[in-house]
Amino acid sequence: MIEIKGLVKTFPDKRVIDGITVDIREGELFSVIGPSGMGKSTFIKCLIRLLKPESGQIVVDGTDIGSTTNEFTLAKVRRSFAYLFQEGALFDSLTVFENVSFGLKYLTDIPKSDYPKIVKEKLALVGLKDVEHLKPAELSVGMKKRVSLARSIAFAPKYILYDEPTTGLDPVTTGMVKDLITDMRAKLGITSVVVTHDMKLALDISTRVAMLYNGKFVEVSEPPKFRQSPDPAVREFMRISHLGTGDAAQ
Repeated sequence: MIEIKGLVKTFPDKRVIDGITVDIREGELFSVIGPSGMGKSTFIKCLIRLLKPESGQIVVDGTDIGSTTNEFTLAKVRRSFAYLFQEGALFDSLTVFENVSFGLKYLTDIPKSDYPKIVKEKLALVGLKDVEHLKPAELSVGMKKRVSLARSIAFAPKYILYDEPTTGLDPVTTGMVKDLITDMRAKLGITSVVVTHDMKLALDISTRVAMLYNGKFVEVSEPPKFRQSPDPAVREFMRISHLGTGDAAQ
């Protein structure tokens, strides 16, 4: 599991993460929601030390990476994580095959002769076939998301982090991404952390939902309990998300 204790991250003009303590349990789908600008992406970037927190512990399977400067330790822990960027971040000059196998080359000792089999398997898992020769420019938005996810899971990570996975997508593609996230957890048993401003997505897919507001988690609970939260920030965010609160939201 991932244990976060007293996590603090500040920028010159703001204390973005203010003493968060939470456990992310093995195999769960943990979503962090909240308005834009509240530090959701900062939170997951701290999880894999793309950003270094000012203080606090980030214990991943027994190893605290919260304050370490040991690059070997960081690199070892990071190999347990896949990170699905908001824009997908595919390499435009590479084919789908080269994109999906990229992590295999740099993060594993798997022989190149095995790459075609692995790439084919991972693309099939996300519902794609016979696209290995295409370039990102030849793919639809939904296909790009699928290829990005295939690349993320190609090297068999234990954890996958999704940064605003449905931002800017139409309802049909949003539904597709939602299914992909739940499928990966069901098929591969990957512990998933999703940061999103999409309240409906979080409530539909998560084992637990955390609301980040003013640097703190003001509510961390399973979706049914989250819907009933008395916290004013949660209730307001539910209202502006047109989900309501209380019995009407069930």
